[in-house]
Amino acid sequence: MEMQDLKQILQESGIVGAGGAGFPTYAKLDERAEVILMNCAECEPLLKLHRQLLEQRAEEILETFDGIARTVGAKEAVIGIKREYEAAVRAAERYIDAYPNMRIQLLDSAYPMGDEVVLIYEATGRVIRPGGLPIEEGVAVFNVETVYNVYRAVRHNTPVIDKLVSVVGEVESPITVRVPIGASIGDVVSCAGEIKVKDPAYLVGGPMMGNLATDSDVVTKTTNAIIVLDKGHNLIQRKNRNAAIDLNRAAASCCQCETCTSLCPRHALGHPIEPHKFMRSAANRDFQDTNVFLNTFFCSSCGLCENFSCPQGLSPRSLIADYKLGLRKAGVKPPADVRPAPIRAGREYRKAPEERLEARLGLAKYNVDAPLQPDEYWKGEQQIHKVKILLGQHIGAPAIAAVEKGEQVACGQCIAKPAGGLSVGIHSSVDGVVQEVTDKYILILRR
Repeated sequence: MEMQDLKQILQESGIVGAGGAGFPTYAKLDERAEVILMNCAECEPLLKLHRQLLEQRAEEILETFDGIARTVGAKEAVIGIKREYEAAVRAAERYIDAYPNMRIQLLDSAYPMGDEVVLIYEATGRVIRPGGLPIEEGVAVFNVETVYNVYRAVRHNTPVIDKLVSVVGEVESPITVRVPIGASIGDVVSCAGEIKVKDPAYLVGGPMMGNLATDSDVVTKTTNAIIVLDKGHNLIQRKNRNAAIDLNRAAASCCQCETCTSLCPRHALGHPIEPHKFMRSAANRDFQDTNVFLNTFFCSSCGLCENFSCPQGLSPRSLIADYKLGLRKAGVKPPADVRPAPIRAGREYRKAPEERLEARLGLAKYNVDAPLQPDEYWKGEQQIHKVKILLGQHIGAPAIAAVEKGEQVACGQCIAKPAGGLSVGIHSSVDGVVQEVTDKYILILRR
């Protein structure tokens, strides 16, 4: 297939990164890509869906991954899988001999192995510059579900209308299930049976980088997991933070041990991230060295510094995020053309084992099977009666609504067209009637 033809299919089908920030996939197709990399590292603890999808759909996924490689003219296609995902590795090995330019790269069970910058170095040895894009180093990265969505779009003309989501934590039957885009968090959690705590909190996306949500919030194209915890759980308490208190605690308690910087994954790859210096300057309102604050733009917000490294339980990641947001609002842009320092000595010995991280977070008991259900599971007993489909589920301009209130729509019908610039289409995830249209979302009542 010609690259422009494939780009058009992916844009019209609404395919974006099925996790993370939701970067439109068509924009990643680039003739500069010497290596394409498939991410099966499940960056966050407790996530299950990518390994299970690869295990069940390896033939279709590898065929599509090879097709993407040939379309962009890549010399090599690499599948990055944690070596502990033995069933997924075996599934990929079953079909990989058909593709001479494809190989499997086994990865350590360390956090954040799924971070794009870390994964690229582990799988290819290439270092992405601070603030840079993978394509600058000749690499394009796609996760497993994104590749499967490309398969569905190309082979079956199926746009993105649903999402695989793992529901784990304080639920009766942890599960991974395909649900319609726009389904409420409450409806999806009900697929996992009874909630086992009286006062639940919902953490969407993962324990480290995820956000708190309510049961009325909705599934988007980037929703990978819903973790149900008691509101009193330490992780939930940390998410319900107070920035002023965090700053005062930093001033009172930060002993400048440098552990946050020593264990920072991107610092280890030569990026100018030094959380301990930021904590010192922010806590003391010391703005003499502005680079300490400007370099916060290069933080990936993985959260390792505050949820694993800091012996005082301080919040470098959250405070850095506050400063980044403030700088953006003030119109400050990231420093340009920053080159990475050499890889830090001892990097291999400073990886955070995921098993130890789960224990530190108080999540070890929730690391249980969450079996992937058949695609039609939610259409059976688990009825979802309405969907609220957001128009801005991706990086770039929100899609533009193409339907009106009262209009009948079919599942898979385009209900919002790509806007100018970086944008993708949005499709109805159910058969139904449009109840409301705004510049933020489209509400559809299922027939």
